[in-house]
Amino acid sequence: KDKKMKTLLLFVTLIMFAGYLSAAVGCDLNDPDRDVKKLFPDNTGYKTLYVSIAQKGGTPLLTKIEQRLGDKFQGLYETADVPYTMYQIYKGKELIGYIHGVNQKGKYGGIQVFLALDKDGVIKSFYIQKITSPNAKKFRDAAFGKQFIGLSLKDFYEYNIQKASATPDSKINRIKNPDPKTDDFKVIMRAVKKNLILTDEFLLNNKYLKYMK
Repeated sequence: KDKKMKTLLLFVTLIMFAGYLSAAVGCDLNDPDRDVKKLFPDNTGYKTLYVSIAQKGGTPLLTKIEQRLGDKFQGLYETADVPYTMYQIYKGKELIGYIHGVNQKGKYGGIQVFLALDKDGVIKSFYIQKITSPNAKKFRDAAFGKQFIGLSLKDFYEYNIQKASATPDSKINRIKNPDPKTDDFKVIMRAVKKNLILTDEFLLNNKYLKYMK
């Protein structure tokens, strides 16, 4: 009888654990030491922070972030309890920037979009860690990534996710879609805007909220 009870408890625990994993899909650097060095060559160390919308504000915060994004969160990658892994990068005791990645659902699978930002939230590097797509190489090409350098959330507020377009005079328009035959570009642009909003919310004390249109 005890053996059956233990088996039942183990089964219930495994089911609960599986449910937790399916409901909270985070996004970490594959090799933080290597990747931080690559994105910030002059760094001397970094700190890793783990935050979630549920932890920081729950449903009201989720609603606020959706308003800033201009789109609803949906699916396993965008539940309120998703753990976001954020890296604070240091040179000596000086904070010199951040690295943050998000998961975004694409047509062919999940896409992991990482941004390296300076301490003011301006993009220094754009990095796709994972992408499943017939034309993945086009989006991993260095020339594509360079188009994001120097942009910030102020610029991405000019990008409308629903229309997949920016205002006529926006710097966003300099980013060219290397594969118009798929929706990968739209997915990646949404991921970048979401990434910047979450970074602003959790790391920059909403520095860019005033630019929200």
